[in-house]
Amino acid sequence: MAEEKEEQGASPGYLRRILLRLAYHPRIPEGAYLTVVSILVGLATGVGSVIFIKLLQYTTHFFFETGRGALTLLGEYYVILLPAIGGLIVGPLIYRFAQEAKGHGVPEVMTAMAVKGGRIRKRVAFAKIVTSALTIGSGGSAGREGPMIQIGAGIGSTVGQYLKMSDERIKTLVACGAAGGIAATFNAPIAGAMFALEIFMGQVSLDFSLVILSSVSSAIVSRAMLGDFPSFTVPAYGLLSAKEMPLYLLLGVLAGLAAVAFVRVLYWFEDRFDSWRFPAYLMPAVGGLLVGVMGFFLPQIFGTGFPAIEEALNGRTSLALLAILIFAKMLATPLTLASGGSGGVFAPALFVGAMLGGAYGHIVHGLFPSFTAGAGAYALVGMGAVFGGAAQAPITAIIIIFEMTGDYRIILPIMTSTVISVLIYNVLNKETIYTLKLVKRGIRFRAGRDVDVMASIPVREALTDRLLWLPEEVTVEGFLQRSAEEQHEWFPVLNQSGELTGVVTAQDVQKALDNGDLQAKVGELATKDLITVTPDNSLHDVLVRFHVRDLGHLPVVDPDNPKKLVGIISRSHVIRAYNQALISKHLL
Repeated sequence: MAEEKEEQGASPGYLRRILLRLAYHPRIPEGAYLTVVSILVGLATGVGSVIFIKLLQYTTHFFFETGRGALTLLGEYYVILLPAIGGLIVGPLIYRFAQEAKGHGVPEVMTAMAVKGGRIRKRVAFAKIVTSALTIGSGGSAGREGPMIQIGAGIGSTVGQYLKMSDERIKTLVACGAAGGIAATFNAPIAGAMFALEIFMGQVSLDFSLVILSSVSSAIVSRAMLGDFPSFTVPAYGLLSAKEMPLYLLLGVLAGLAAVAFVRVLYWFEDRFDSWRFPAYLMPAVGGLLVGVMGFFLPQIFGTGFPAIEEALNGRTSLALLAILIFAKMLATPLTLASGGSGGVFAPALFVGAMLGGAYGHIVHGLFPSFTAGAGAYALVGMGAVFGGAAQAPITAIIIIFEMTGDYRIILPIMTSTVISVLIYNVLNKETIYTLKLVKRGIRFRAGRDVDVMASIPVREALTDRLLWLPEEVTVEGFLQRSAEEQHEWFPVLNQSGELTGVVTAQDVQKALDNGDLQAKVGELATKDLITVTPDNSLHDVLVRFHVRDLGHLPVVDPDNPKKLVGIISRSHVIRAYNQALISKHLL
């Protein structure tokens, strides 16, 4: 019996019953229970992250060392085939097992939070571990933080579903797992928590304390199993002179422009691959082959690129090579991810920033050697500025540079360049490197936690094309008759050419009735200063227009001809469409 109880105690089902019992125990505060669960998510994420890092090390050795022996006939050209071989394996795995593992992962987590109550399929974390390790290990140009965010988010979602938590609690655990993923990747628990805050949560709340605990727990596991040391070893950099600040400000401008270019190139390639009539499961091999050709000449672009970043941070890379690597990484990463490979964009953004900053540093130090730091200092600042701009996450970018290097002395230049980069990017691009994919799907991820359901529904899906309208010549008496027949008190007014000239309501007609003028024409009574929408507008746009004048109806017009009436939308249509969207959301 003792053995049977011991086995029962070790089973997952028994653990679940214990946790559920704790959840509903009248003497245990909800905060204490959630604290325990968030720490468990962090610990599990830390273990998952360690497994992923070890697997990535193994696959990298397998492809580049074992592959060298297996492909000896190709000589030094063998590296060209490695990313393509990885793509040939990854493509079928993703498209037959878990398509959410494709690409850089974070938008998939945000989509789950926005429209699925934070629910992520259990297989996604496992699929992301395997496919990302194969993609990056074979030389694909991507970062390991995206997979670890998705792994952590998947663990958090699975735990929340396992314990039958509400949607809001599951979303919190998803954010906890994502924070743990960043913390374990870069040995940066503070940056992990801030990443979850800026990207997923949007505002500080009581749940943020849970995210911090999860991030710290994950980092503790990572440090215990992988060692406690910064991601990069760099010299002690600082601000040498106040005269440098304008130079760092200009670097922020360049970093913002580089962030815009990186994001646009990434999504341009995504659009090209998505529209390409070619078997989707073979696309990663095509992208991999192109990356392999580039990597033959520039091996620095293979994988995460961390060794090349460290070289740039230590000022050991030439100006010419730094300049070339900026554009090479901007091309290699979209080829890897847009074609269907699996990985992250965090590390590639850091790579682009380090190369940009290093090249800029070489130039300014050559021009002003007396009061400027070496190229490495500018590479360090550029690294944070480009990521901060692309993700619109300045706090994460600033903190993670400190945690990755262990050096806080260059804080003023990093803050200056990062904030300027964020502002420049925001002027040119309204969506971040993560949210742009959601917008393409019709999802607005606002305030960090919620989807604006109305923003995802176009007017064309809610309007009525049963046109109720009145000619300008209809009298008040005719209006009253038509209103009684249709049970309607609002009508668009059209002229003899069928053009929309105004709208007339029962309130407008009431004024004529008060004056006893039953023969007044609706064309004279109608409101001419119209507010309209088109079928391409969203229901969010409709609600904004409703609010402007406290309206209940709007005419829907042709976007190419604002005088052509194509439909009518009312508050009841909006409410109906909203309810249908919520039902669909919970059925997903």
